[in-house]
Amino acid sequence: MSDAFLRLTGVHTYYGVIHALKGITIEVRRGETVAVIGANGAGKSTMLMTVSGIEPPRAGEIIFDGKRIDGLPPHEIVDRGVCQVPEGRHIFPRLTVAENLDMGAYAVRDAGKKAAARDRVFELFPILATRQKQAGGTLSGGEQQMLALGRALMTEPKILLLDEPSLGLDPLKVAAVFRTVRELKAAGTTILLVEQNAHIALKIADRAYVMETGTILKEGAGAALLTDPEVRAAYLGE
Repeated sequence: MSDAFLRLTGVHTYYGVIHALKGITIEVRRGETVAVIGANGAGKSTMLMTVSGIEPPRAGEIIFDGKRIDGLPPHEIVDRGVCQVPEGRHIFPRLTVAENLDMGAYAVRDAGKKAAARDRVFELFPILATRQKQAGGTLSGGEQQMLALGRALMTEPKILLLDEPSLGLDPLKVAAVFRTVRELKAAGTTILLVEQNAHIALKIADRAYVMETGTILKEGAGAALLTDPEVRAAYLGE
């Protein structure tokens, strides 16, 4: 029997007539960081949206924390502890940093828990603490990514789904964002990471999957895939 915290089994997802996920099986154990790499159009983001309930599967099942979640509406999946940081960040540009964080904690009824979560976010991202009254849309790309991560952490998620956190960032900001991902990993946060930057994703991942045109081509330890000749040739430019 699988000890997976999150498991997708034989999942098929469609965009209209387009068969985006073709029977994929993926698992994430509690406390793991699992990466999914692949080219644009491989189905990586669709996989995360399927887990989140935004693009429900037509076949297969998704088990999270011992219970089936495919078929549930997105807000119920969030309530169960699954939180996604979407590609492109999607913060609320006219709201302040503090208001963006409060939006992340909309389902948290306990004021003490909300305050503790906010303190944790500011500990991880000190720059956000200094910009609480600043509109989110005026932040740099890297700071907006930090805000998107912080907003997700306000829900105290059981698993964090990260969709292309390095997208559009310069190397220094990428390093800063992934430094935080490493801190979350070290603190025991369970993470499912979708990332085009295969090198950084495989370095941080305990395990990883290679996806192509809606199917899983390879899986293994992050370090092993980092040295795999086919992966190096196809995704690392070597």
